[in-house]
Amino acid sequence: MQLSNPLTDVPYERLRARTSIKWQHYAPDVLPMWVAEMDVDLADPIREALERAIRDSDTGYPGSTPFVESFVDFANARWSWPGLDAASVRPVSGVIPGYTDALLLAAGPGGTVVVTSPVYPPFYSYLREAGLTVVEARLTSEMRLDADAIDSALGAATAAGAPGVAVLLCNPHNPGGTLHTRGELETLAAVVARHGATVVADEIHAPIIFPGAEFTPYLSVDPTGMALHSASKAWNLAAVPAAMLIFGTDATRQRDIFKAGAHHWPTHLGAIAQTAAYREGGPWLDALMVGLDSNRKLLGDLLAAHLPTVGYLMPEATYLAWLDCNALGLGADPAAVFLERGRVALNSGPTFGTGGAGHVRLNFATRPDLLEEGVRRMAASVG
Repeated sequence: MQLSNPLTDVPYERLRARTSIKWQHYAPDVLPMWVAEMDVDLADPIREALERAIRDSDTGYPGSTPFVESFVDFANARWSWPGLDAASVRPVSGVIPGYTDALLLAAGPGGTVVVTSPVYPPFYSYLREAGLTVVEARLTSEMRLDADAIDSALGAATAAGAPGVAVLLCNPHNPGGTLHTRGELETLAAVVARHGATVVADEIHAPIIFPGAEFTPYLSVDPTGMALHSASKAWNLAAVPAAMLIFGTDATRQRDIFKAGAHHWPTHLGAIAQTAAYREGGPWLDALMVGLDSNRKLLGDLLAAHLPTVGYLMPEATYLAWLDCNALGLGADPAAVFLERGRVALNSGPTFGTGGAGHVRLNFATRPDLLEEGVRRMAASVG
């Protein structure tokens, strides 16, 4: 049985009453289309699992087995990932601490991490706070990996005496929803091997893949790497965080060191919610993807009608569009103009690093009528 579109189930008035940062950070007259939070209700299996835990006062320490096994089963059913099993997975408290710890393992304290900009802003901030040096290898104009740029960045870091080097890969890419192909990932694996580097792949948007596209897990190409997965994005579970760090079949040294350390595990409620998502949330996710697919196409139509000079590469994955507003003449940070003049909140392009100037990130995981209103407000800002 096909479920209804989760993106049309929640009326605006109920969204406006939410106390999350998306809805409370700006004044009530601002339409928020920024942070990666979807305007949906919880999938029934997740809601029921959390309600049952609260009713039964099941709020103790988490166990790992159901959470890990639920992910392994989901991943093996949806993607081609040879070698994935429970022994390669370690539950962690969240994606950001997970990839920070993994990169400290890969590059060592004071090491250098290459990121492919423009990219998710915490790829910069949290790594620098951990004492790592972040350098950029800019994507192409089509938001594809540039192997030569990555090769050059790794070579320069090694020549400068970095104690270790690594690449933090966003797969699928945030912003813009680029899916790196198997060929691109194989090329990346060859580049990092030449430099003795390790790839850590943030793959938390992997369940959000549109028709005609295929997700390739990085570790299915390079068994020396590490990857982060979580149900947080696909099922809107930022409030109950949990994640998994997966080790490639040849990353045994990193796996053994990590498992021997005192790393924080997810909360029990986070593990409960995400286990329910992976085990029973497939039908809800499939219904969501129908709605998101419709919205990504609607966004293209709206931009063509109201802002035809804005560049838009239709995402292959995620619900986070990357819009090139340079032709509008709004300066380096168009999001500031759209907020001030149009009362619509978008993510600021320059915060995504080199290549972000003149761009905004737009979250289209919302009601279609709100998406239409958002684009109309953006158009009115420049009219």
